[in-house]
Amino acid sequence: MALVAVLDACVLFPASLRDTLLRAAQADLYRVHLTDDILEEVRRNLVKKTLPQDKAQRLISRIREQFEDAFITHHRPLTESMPTNEKDRHVLAAAVACRANIIVTQNLKDFPPNLLAPFEVEAQSPDRFLVRLFHINRELIMQILIKQAGKLHNPSMTVPEVLATLERHAPVFVNLIRKEFGYQKDTGHGGIVRESLFSLSTSTSS
Repeated sequence: MALVAVLDACVLFPASLRDTLLRAAQADLYRVHLTDDILEEVRRNLVKKTLPQDKAQRLISRIREQFEDAFITHHRPLTESMPTNEKDRHVLAAAVACRANIIVTQNLKDFPPNLLAPFEVEAQSPDRFLVRLFHINRELIMQILIKQAGKLHNPSMTVPEVLATLERHAPVFVNLIRKEFGYQKDTGHGGIVRESLFSLSTSTSS
């Protein structure tokens, strides 16, 4: 079964997680769907966290440009009939309208399985979802992370440091990647031991 996922706003707010999820969609590991409401929630939260309005809007515009085909509007008539909490109805409506089988969210409690089952939709944490993508094509996921590190700026960071920023949101996934790359977490200093193969200068945002 092809993976079709709606990304909840909460997984698009952390920069490193957002980057990994969207890059995986660009690489056709799954088909992503988004809505104006989801991105507006992301924009508001970014501004609340002191990101300047213009930078937040620039990011949202970039996502719209690169994922133009991912946006849907035909979910709106379904929103009021969705059985979840009012604030989450639009997300489930989007999933139903585009026939997504997964909602990727940090807030699993807001999408109880018994309410989603009639629509054949499952809520998954970003960690579980990324682990699933890893098992679909681990080499491609590793390439995505290398490219992610190489394209990000301010400050410059290595691939292991990118993984460190992802760990808060996807610890099981990061552990799998570290093992695949041959990295080990340095528990004595709270940092990462770098293998020489991946000590190249790259960059990221948190």
